[in-house]
Amino acid sequence: MDFTLKVWRQKNAKDKGGFHTYQVKGISPDTSFLEMMDILNDQLVREGIDPVAVDKGCKGDDPITFDHDCREGICGMCSLYINGRAHGPDNEITTCQLHMRKFKDGETITIEPWRSRGLPVIKDLIVNRNALDELLQAGGYVSVNTGGVPDGNVIPIPKEKADESMDAAACVGCGACIATCKNGSAMLFVSARVSSLALLPQGQIEAARRAKAMVEKMDELGFGACTNTRACEMECPKKVSVGHIARLNREYLIAKLRD
Repeated sequence: MDFTLKVWRQKNAKDKGGFHTYQVKGISPDTSFLEMMDILNDQLVREGIDPVAVDKGCKGDDPITFDHDCREGICGMCSLYINGRAHGPDNEITTCQLHMRKFKDGETITIEPWRSRGLPVIKDLIVNRNALDELLQAGGYVSVNTGGVPDGNVIPIPKEKADESMDAAACVGCGACIATCKNGSAMLFVSARVSSLALLPQGQIEAARRAKAMVEKMDELGFGACTNTRACEMECPKKVSVGHIARLNREYLIAKLRD
């Protein structure tokens, strides 16, 4: 399969950036999207500096910088906006799980980084994800002593609550919800972290402090508000429900009323 790739190139956060066009040929349909990017980078390295370009005072392109780690759909690092969709045209997957058979031979593919005020571009397709860590540091944890593993296992929890908590905990923190939301809201990410703990007895002790701290940190970092378009739920690779946003709002309002 042959493809034309329009890739966003940006030297640093202050650079204006723009799209560069590349051609890749002979790609197997079973090649993953990130493997295809590896092939393109290998091609750029092998081509090196174009002598003709040097004569004109220009240099060939450096390899494209993009984020990845596990390549198993677990870490959420492979955050790419592909043909106008977070993680590409397939559903319920991260970019590393996307394969080239999802595209047509000869197709033009546009590849961009996440676009959000809270996730500024560092270089090419990599964005600064520190804001997600700051949100977790604000309250996405249990700090009180709830005992060891045996103690936790003896606490009775209704199955439906445990299942819902696990569904929320499935969030990999990739940021697709933020990049997809027209307001750049981090509500789905924050609500998933809040729900995964608030539904369990161990997390209810700090529920009020957690909800207030994470919502206030989200506002401080410049993320937008939720207007219930549900685009975040549609593009979430783990199908985290917007129902968790409703729980976050309840937790926050109850905490403020108690104050």
